Amino acid sequence: MASSLPSQSGRIPVPQSRALVSDILHFHQRIPTCAQDRLIPLADLDELRVRLRNRISWPAIFLKSFSGLAAQHPRLRQTWRNWPWPHIYQHETSWGTVAISRRFRDDDWLFWGQFESPERSSLEEIQTKLDRFSNGHVEEVFRKQLLLSSLPRFARRLIWWWQLNLTGEKRVKRTGTFSLSSVAGRGAEIQHPPGFVTSVLTFGPINSEGNSRVTIAYDHRLMDGAFVAERLAELEAELHSSIRAELLTLQTLTFRKAG
Repeated sequence: MASSLPSQSGRIPVPQSRALVSDILHFHQRIPTCAQDRLIPLADLDELRVRLRNRISWPAIFLKSFSGLAAQHPRLRQTWRNWPWPHIYQHETSWGTVAISRRFRDDDWLFWGQFESPERSSLEEIQTKLDRFSNGHVEEVFRKQLLLSSLPRFARRLIWWWQLNLTGEKRVKRTGTFSLSSVAGRGAEIQHPPGFVTSVLTFGPINSEGNSRVTIAYDHRLMDGAFVAERLAELEAELHSSIRAELLTLQTLTFRKAG
């Protein structure tokens, strides 16, 4: 796909499309993260998914399943805070943010869609909201992010600092308790997804053996490898229990409508 960047050599300004990404990476560098993965069999779920009348994407599935774990494990809803002194804030519910890639103004942009307590929504409701983020008018669905990206760097960084160091509740509503980012649909995987929330989830494409590599990058100040390994195992169980049951219900409804 053609790029809007000039082809001649020389110094060029940072495009507005990269402003927020550079901000996130700036604050990500201050968080000591580790990443752990687990191969999870997904072929059976994928077969159920593709038979549905209405599309249910993998991001919708992982959003709901991980948020379900966060409802059971408070540590997944915690945030390490350094200001005004080092302490831990624990939120009552989980907020998930999903990285959304959009083609806008002849350039590639990343935006972030927010989901409050995804475990309380149906997969169809989550997918409807995802579709709005993926296909809706950028000026409408990402208005605030567009405005922030248009500001000078010093102003953006000041706003980011303020958002990240507000009360814990307000920070969560602006940045989430966990985030999801994946390029599995393009046949690739992210090995260590960046972010400034406590945990970032990603997954790769399903391989020839029917497995997907699912990775959690996490703030090592709040959790250790054994805890994350156990959560990955629970995530697999969640996918093959409650998520599978919901997909089966949707499949039954699909067959009834077809009949």
